[in-house]
Amino acid sequence: MYQFQQSSSAQTKQYAEGSFQRVGVKLQGRLMLSNREEFDCLVDEMSPGDAVVQCDVAPRNGERIIAYLDHVGRIEGTVARITEGSFVLQLTAPERKREKLAAQLTWIANKHELGLPEDRRHDRLQPRRTRTTLALEDGSIQPCRLLDLSLSGAAVDVESRPPLGTAILLGSIRGRVVRHFQEGVAIEFNRIQTRESLAEFL
Repeated sequence: MYQFQQSSSAQTKQYAEGSFQRVGVKLQGRLMLSNREEFDCLVDEMSPGDAVVQCDVAPRNGERIIAYLDHVGRIEGTVARITEGSFVLQLTAPERKREKLAAQLTWIANKHELGLPEDRRHDRLQPRRTRTTLALEDGSIQPCRLLDLSLSGAAVDVESRPPLGTAILLGSIRGRVVRHFQEGVAIEFNRIQTRESLAEFL
């Protein structure tokens, strides 16, 4: 089982230098640039000291960023390095926040299937209508079969699996692909749904 080391003063410096070991995650969120513009983002890797962030807009080196991530909450920091399609965010946080973040990341790292039906934050629902469509950002529409459904996401059987992080429409509900599996993809909805908003499937 993965486990971060406990924090100490020396380790706090290690966090600040961004040398603490990152873990692979797929955390969706929304970030705000220093000019207060907001964009969707996806964090691929994270440690208590930094995070690798994917976003459609590239910030400036040294720019201050605030982000809100699923399962983690608010983080903030400065852009330390920019690469093609992503950037490294050096986190700014007191020791107590870093310790909490280390515990959160330990929990996430030890979950075998983040965002999957068996690891949902909400109970499964029994869909009555399983035939639906998956619409992609490029306008293409794929028929798919609903395998699993909850207020926070779904699993669908689809022939062509969109890349991780792809924004989609499942029927009329917006979400993002968070995992691939043999039959298709797992989707996390952009917001928690109600039974009424899922009526098209129930």
